[in-house]
Amino acid sequence: MGDWWYRNIVEPGKLPLLLALLSFVTSFLVTRTITRLIRAGRGPFRNITPGGMHIHHVVPGIVLTIIGGFGAVGSGRHSFASMLSAVIFGLGAGLVLDEFALVLHLDDVYWTEQGRQSVELVVLTTALVALVLGGFLPFGVNELTESERHNRGIVVMNTALNFFFALVALAKGKGRMALLGTVVPFVAMFGAIRLARPGSPWWRMFYKNRARARAKSGLRAYHHDKRWARPRRKLEDLIGGKPDPELTRPDSR
Repeated sequence: MGDWWYRNIVEPGKLPLLLALLSFVTSFLVTRTITRLIRAGRGPFRNITPGGMHIHHVVPGIVLTIIGGFGAVGSGRHSFASMLSAVIFGLGAGLVLDEFALVLHLDDVYWTEQGRQSVELVVLTTALVALVLGGFLPFGVNELTESERHNRGIVVMNTALNFFFALVALAKGKGRMALLGTVVPFVAMFGAIRLARPGSPWWRMFYKNRARARAKSGLRAYHHDKRWARPRRKLEDLIGGKPDPELTRPDSR
């Protein structure tokens, strides 16, 4: 176990990333627990409202992220300061992404349907960082042999190809697959060759005069959402809490 820890975490310099991930997940889970207690009116916790203004936790989150980010840049790779900065950054990032939907919509949508976007982004971020810790590198660089990595042309071509797949998947309305595809190339390639989702940029640009493709795309999206929407919502409700139906409202910017 000690040898594995040194070869896979310490020697490659991944310990700060591991600490950042652990503090990120801890920050999010603790914050969600506290906000759910506040929502239920239980425990000693209350919203911070000095002078009647509600201070959202994204505010201290931004401060911690800035401190941790600059601290990491200014410290050595294996120093204690880099470890501490990683923890501070992870704590701040957890607070910020927990209210990502609020920042995106510029409205307090924490307990609305739009608020699910925060939970989804946290789950995706955790998965991506865990994949990197597991040895995956962005855009398929981990698929190259040691000799191929010394050939800059091969590295550039491989990176560009996988970036292209991720970009096409994103244009086809498959944001999750595009994001995961940045570290797992096969996922992005799969999303790139599949039909675009209705309403996506690719769908509007290339399916404009293709009625059959539009119909097939809509049918496939319907069956996909019917199969996966409910399990995904249940998981999001378990992690972040169920939105209040009376607070659900259209997107406001």
